[in-house]
Amino acid sequence: MSDLVALAHDGDVSEVVLSRPDKRNALSADLVERLLDAIDQVRERGSRAMILRGEGKNFCAGFDFGDLDTQSEADLLLRFVRIETLLQRLASSACLTVAMAHGRNFGAGVDIIAACRLRLAAADATFRMPGLKFGVVLGTRRFASLVGRERARRILERTATFDAQEALEIGFVDQVLPDSGPGQYKSVVREQTDLLPEESRRRLYEALPYETADADLASLVRSCSGRDFKARIRQYLDNSAQS
Repeated sequence: MSDLVALAHDGDVSEVVLSRPDKRNALSADLVERLLDAIDQVRERGSRAMILRGEGKNFCAGFDFGDLDTQSEADLLLRFVRIETLLQRLASSACLTVAMAHGRNFGAGVDIIAACRLRLAAADATFRMPGLKFGVVLGTRRFASLVGRERARRILERTATFDAQEALEIGFVDQVLPDSGPGQYKSVVREQTDLLPEESRRRLYEALPYETADADLASLVRSCSGRDFKARIRQYLDNSAQS
């Protein structure tokens, strides 16, 4: 599909691969747009399941701040809005969406995992959401809906790192696999896909709506629209580099 995203199909199961391993699959503006295109293609194809995974050492390192100095605050806001669009597209998908997480995952990368209906993790996976360090509210409600409001508050306040086993215990992931190899996750996905007829699954998802799209988008925009947004990000990055 592109040098940033690979899209492959195996019968009625599609696989979307983040292919930016030299940048730990961090979400550049181009990568987000390629992911949105891939999701649209999967929808048009009518696949029953869509797997998201990452090439290299991890699934996704979150927002790519590499070009921060050349971006205006408006540019940064638009990029976060497009990520929220990506999350909403995943969460409202008519097919079974599957995340296969491995390695160290941060911020919006963790939010992508949370937006999927089946969340698998390799034993080496870790998760951290530091966005509130610079004031961004992204994916908070989705995370809380999975792990519970009070537990989410504690984790997000401390911007705590949690590993695959803890993720399983708190309900953030559904299953921990020994590794992220295709022999592991594809059999799990196929088993889950075959649990229900396609029409029954679609009706289930319609009966259990997952999204509060307008409220989530409004929270994000408000959090990014305060004073000195870019300066807050720079301070967070400087503090992270010193720690």
